[in-house]
Amino acid sequence: MKYTNAMAEEDRLSASEVEAARERRLDAMHLQKIEGNPLTSDQVAMFEMFEREAWSHERRLAYILAKATRLAAE
Repeated sequence: MKYTNAMAEEDRLSASEVEAARERRLDAMHLQKIEGNPLTSDQVAMFEMFEREAWSHERRLAYILAKATRLAAE
């Protein structure tokens, strides 16, 4: 799935959905740290951008998969 800079309203999370996603991220970050595998500053910045821009979960997944595909091809 390819996205343009203009995001349709249905591609955005509500404020309460963003807050719930943020809470899940913070919990996951804590668990990752306990396991000795903390997120990098770039990873944290990416998730903060998702929250700031209120990206839908589908758009987040598409972005991460595209990034992983690019990195695997290098």
